[in-house]
Amino acid sequence: MRQKPLLLIMKEAMTWLLALSILGPLSLIVVNSLKTAAEANTVTMNLPLKLQWVNYIEAFEGGSLLHSFFNSLLMSSVSAAISILVTSMAAFVLVRNRDRWNKMIYNYFFLGLVAPLNYVTTIKVLQALHLQNTFPGIILVFATLGIPFAVFLFYGFISSVPTELDEAAIIDGCGLGRLFFNVVFPLLMPVTITGFILNFLGAWNDFVTPLYLLNKQDKLGMINAIYNYFGVHFNEWNMIFTIIVLTALPVLVLYLIGQKYIISGMVSGSLKG
Repeated sequence: MRQKPLLLIMKEAMTWLLALSILGPLSLIVVNSLKTAAEANTVTMNLPLKLQWVNYIEAFEGGSLLHSFFNSLLMSSVSAAISILVTSMAAFVLVRNRDRWNKMIYNYFFLGLVAPLNYVTTIKVLQALHLQNTFPGIILVFATLGIPFAVFLFYGFISSVPTELDEAAIIDGCGLGRLFFNVVFPLLMPVTITGFILNFLGAWNDFVTPLYLLNKQDKLGMINAIYNYFGVHFNEWNMIFTIIVLTALPVLVLYLIGQKYIISGMVSGSLKG
């Protein structure tokens, strides 16, 4: 009985330490984004003498952030939707037909979790398809990058859906399309939201891929806008911290909204497989 409270206290202390390792840098960024350039140059946790909310207005006006925001929103949301739609149908087929060939296809998808993206080959393929430096091209690349992990999630979750539902739907006259979208897909909502959010965050936070595949400034997203903004305002740390906050805010809000789905979807997808 004495060891149990002590163990709980140690676990709680460890949790607080892990939380501080994340909240500390985040607080540092937020505090310094509200300072003047002279105050922010020291990069300390001291509160500003006067809150400089004008920094956020100047960042939007001078950094073309609104345009970059919609670029990131377009690439991340559409690629995540395509990836989820394709992988959910693929995982359904792989689960319901577990023969040797489908097992090989599943393992092939699984290799995508560890295999790196070859940018030279990807650029050559996009050039052959006339999709280089276009939104459709980068969206398809992001969707493809999200497929392996999404297949892994859906495969485990669909394995828990009883085949009796399929049989009953087919007896009632459902075709394969109606069977999946009207019967099976509504049951996949937790893992669907999980996969969408994770793929969205992966595309939103990707810095290298747009840098290689998009050569025009007006097509780059928020993460690349930070890099370009830093090159112009390298001595104005308050403005750099401001644009970092604006870039991370949509991701943070999305994660807070969907965190219960992310946890439940990942746990159910990994355990039920």
